Amino acid sequence: MPELSPLESALLRLIREDPFAGQQAMAERLGISRPAVAAHIMRLTERGHILGRGYVLPPEGRVLVIGGAVIDRKYLARTPLIAGTSNPVEGMRSYGGVARNVAENLALLGTTTGFVTAVGNDENGRSLLAHLSARGVDVAHAVALPDQRTAEYAAILEPTGELAYGIADMAIFDQLTPAMIEQAWPAIASASLVFADCNLPAETLATLIARRPHGRFRLAIDAVSSPKVKRLPRCLDGIDLLFLNLDEAAAYLGKVFSRDINGMHDAAKFLHQAGATAVILSCGTLGVVVCAQDGTTHIPVVRAEPIDMTGAGDAMIAGTLNFFSRNDTLTEAVRKGALIGSLTTETASSVHPDLSNHFVEANLYRLDATSGDHLV
Repeated sequence: MPELSPLESALLRLIREDPFAGQQAMAERLGISRPAVAAHIMRLTERGHILGRGYVLPPEGRVLVIGGAVIDRKYLARTPLIAGTSNPVEGMRSYGGVARNVAENLALLGTTTGFVTAVGNDENGRSLLAHLSARGVDVAHAVALPDQRTAEYAAILEPTGELAYGIADMAIFDQLTPAMIEQAWPAIASASLVFADCNLPAETLATLIARRPHGRFRLAIDAVSSPKVKRLPRCLDGIDLLFLNLDEAAAYLGKVFSRDINGMHDAAKFLHQAGATAVILSCGTLGVVVCAQDGTTHIPVVRAEPIDMTGAGDAMIAGTLNFFSRNDTLTEAVRKGALIGSLTTETASSVHPDLSNHFVEANLYRLDATSGDHLV
């Protein structure tokens, strides 16, 4: 994030004091010319510190989420599946997608949240955006495309719950192009923190990373999957927070790591050396490793009585972003994020229906045994 000069900081203070002040009045108070004030205002607008005409200032702590939104369907077979014929099932529909889940979790935690995505101009797309809007997410920059289908994923499960078939229609994500970034740039540049998932095409991720220095935001990215993490550029400069698991790290780096804390530490260190300012790397019951400039810390998993693991990783990301944006240290933010992830496993929903700051505070006692260990 570019640092403000003393003059730019003074100009923003004047605008906060009186958003309707004229440029000549500001020039006289600052002891510079009116054209100089105009030039500074233009640069501050381009970098997201001012939202266009009227000197409207962006809200502090706003998070903008960019990425996939999906309709998830599960079909649980009542009897063992038989190929080539009709099978009785119990059908369930829910809303999913890494970015969508993160956005909903953030809003429930009280973070001012916007969402940039693409859906079809169909019933699924309309219901998905309406649900997010009702949760408090700003979907003004989500686009409904008339000739596209809202993304869907369907899981066909054996009576035991084991996945028999997984089918996905994600073609609409190809429409999340660099042009979309340009169109939404004022909202992106003015955010305090931007989160994107690797459902975005490689060229869109590259555009977002390249344009990051021209905004006021910190950039967080989640790998999503082992195939999709390869959409990230080889140089990770410009990524402030990189979320991924050990398998995704191995796929990106083209290396094999032991499935233990030492392997997690090594993978996170390689990614940090590749340019990511901080790496948050998970590996199931082994917990999370946080690697940043001040060293590497292991955070154990928070004990839970899991019902469904769906959405736990997205909840952990949202919790981390929520508390990090509120000036918690990264390690403390990840600990609270890990708690929210564990709480999410104790419900059948991908987003905990009771999630709120009060709910998190009521469960902070569960962190007593997970202070984390600093690794060399």
